[in-house]
Amino acid sequence: MEQILLNKIDAKDKTIRFLLANQKFTIDYFQREYRWQHKHIEQLVEDLTGTFLKSYKNEHEREEVKNYQNYYLGSVVFSVDDKGNKSIVDGQQRITSLTLFLIYLNHRQEKIASKIPIGELICSEKYGKQSFNMRDEDRQECLTALFKEETYEPQPQDGETIHNIVDRYYDIQSLFPDEIDDKALPYFVDWFIDNVILVEITAYSDDNAYTIFETMNDRGLNLTPSEMLKGYVLSKITDRDKRNEINEIWKQQIQKLHEKLNEFREDGDITFFQAWFRGKYAESIRPGRAGAENQDFEIIGSAFHRWFRDKHETLFMLNNSQSFYDFFKREFPFFVDVYLRIFDAYTNFNRQLEHVYYAHHWNMADSLQEPLLLAPINFGDTEANICKKLDFTARYIETFTVRRSVNNRKFGQTAIKYTMFNTVRTIRGCKVDELGTTLANIINDLAEKWDGIESYGLHGQNKYFTKHLLSRITSYVDNLAGKGMSYVNYQSPQGKPFEIEHIWADKFNEHQDEFDQQDDFRRWRNSIGALLLLPRGTNQSFSSDKYEEKLKHYIKENSYAQTLNPNFYVKNPNFLNSELAKKLSFKNHYQFKKNDILERQMLVKRICEQIWSIDYFSK
Repeated sequence: MEQILLNKIDAKDKTIRFLLANQKFTIDYFQREYRWQHKHIEQLVEDLTGTFLKSYKNEHEREEVKNYQNYYLGSVVFSVDDKGNKSIVDGQQRITSLTLFLIYLNHRQEKIASKIPIGELICSEKYGKQSFNMRDEDRQECLTALFKEETYEPQPQDGETIHNIVDRYYDIQSLFPDEIDDKALPYFVDWFIDNVILVEITAYSDDNAYTIFETMNDRGLNLTPSEMLKGYVLSKITDRDKRNEINEIWKQQIQKLHEKLNEFREDGDITFFQAWFRGKYAESIRPGRAGAENQDFEIIGSAFHRWFRDKHETLFMLNNSQSFYDFFKREFPFFVDVYLRIFDAYTNFNRQLEHVYYAHHWNMADSLQEPLLLAPINFGDTEANICKKLDFTARYIETFTVRRSVNNRKFGQTAIKYTMFNTVRTIRGCKVDELGTTLANIINDLAEKWDGIESYGLHGQNKYFTKHLLSRITSYVDNLAGKGMSYVNYQSPQGKPFEIEHIWADKFNEHQDEFDQQDDFRRWRNSIGALLLLPRGTNQSFSSDKYEEKLKHYIKENSYAQTLNPNFYVKNPNFLNSELAKKLSFKNHYQFKKNDILERQMLVKRICEQIWSIDYFSK
């Protein structure tokens, strides 16, 4: 390749269509893993769908999409060798996420008449062999399964990339908003491939490509929103000594946030201000209709420093130097401490705040959960009242998410943000007794009841939740039996991890007395009443055995598994004398047929009603 070409660098705006159509590129060695987490894909879905809905109107013709607002997604860097082969130097996180988005949209389109051909943006076929545009042998099997709408179960030996790809694909499924229905979907697909813009930077030598990568990721730090907020606040405090005092307080609090949250998130100071302002002060949210403008909730998410500048007089009642000084001297450190207490409860199981731990492990969006947790807290609340309010609110969050999940309802941000924001405003500043009564009433009014348990079962998209549910049930039954095992023992143990055990082995031929169709057999086999938790290795050692053989092993396991075996009821005084256990009407099962699964399913329903009873809010 001529020297003049080796030194050449191209930069061009590209739509997703022109960036990905019939292209092939490998992923460079120094940025091979895909590491996006739930929060990253959630922000992408919210940004993309929110931008589209600001322009979309029900009466528009399709061609009007070309006039919709564009969305800039950043830059990607490619290196091209002397044979014309392209590799991604920077931007594979975005391109991987866009590929997952396209796979999801491709499946969604199968249900509508006006399907837009986007398969060429995902993969192409040559000599009868299909390959993905983003070439990586490690990803081929996983992406193929997702593209064919098949279930892919990551294995323990799979790397973090495969686990994250599968998890983020299912995140997109759960987060995609209901407002973009089958009528709006073709408009969104048009907009997505032609109005989402990236800058494609192409270098023709590895040296130049890596220099660009290093420059883009290692230089030029802009002021963060919290730093700009600090500058504005200090400018409002006219007394020099007081301004210096607040400056020192600010630095101390930000350092605490960074030090204590560094393990979990890089932007802990930013998420703190977003949660604090949304939980305690936001009054409005963008209506769920096309063309609506962003309101308090959305603006705080993108530019809380500007929002505070516009709202501090009306919402914070800060209108002079002294009020700014008093507020940030007292309330700022107070709410930082509460916020850090929440994070400690996320990661360290604490009986006093156990529901904060549970809620965190079932993945409601932080942008909704954390404002909810802060909403009822008042400056000056006692230690006891802070803990009670946090636990009550987290109990509500867990109850809400579990009830939606067992009814197969979405609870990504776009699906529930209006409900959660209304709850934030309803419980804001409540006293403890008032908070308990209010949350109990909200739960009573939920459309999703426990009846969903009767048809709930395991499938490819809900494995994480099913394990969460079984962990809660199993630890609860252990405690009824006096064993003192906690949720942590099953969800995140120090030793062997626990895995979901199918009571029925995957042997259709052994159940043809009750089933004509294999799909029907598998649906029953995956019912929540036909599942347990067992340590990894234990379930694998006898997973193919008949039920009668498994029953001998179950008596050696956790109490929930033991309840299947008649010997459990012989000498177990703690369990037999428990009034709560008596109300649940446990029974042993000598055999395990369809009717036994139905009985076990109803037992799970009774356990859930007991675990998440609203009586808790009267304590």
